[in-house]
Amino acid sequence: VQLQASGGGLVQTGSSLRLSCAVSERTLEAMAWFRQAPGEARDFVATIHGDGISKYYADSVNGRFTISRDNAKNTVYLEMNRLKPEDTAVYYCAATSRRSIAFLVSAGLYEYWGQGTQVTVSS
Repeated sequence: VQLQASGGGLVQTGSSLRLSCAVSERTLEAMAWFRQAPGEARDFVATIHGDGISKYYADSVNGRFTISRDNAKNTVYLEMNRLKPEDTAVYYCAATSRRSIAFLVSAGLYEYWGQGTQVTVSS
């Protein structure tokens, strides 16, 4: 299974970006975005179940970010609005083949990872 993240860039505070993650498999269940700032741990951002309906967000991005998926295109998206300098990080997409009712917010629960895409928000 391969995940390919794209869409990062350098933007100003208050701007928007959309990240994409193309997946080589169609049978994956939950997918998620995590982010990692320099010198910090990899933090949970958002997750979406295989049905494309059930979603869960970190408090820090809730109301500004939207996760979605297009199963026909094997792609998951992260729409990021009202970006802040503290959103600066490398963003990683992740996926699991295990079905779960619970929202998976721990990085250790995802077995497949993309390479990361840099998002930099200038003040």
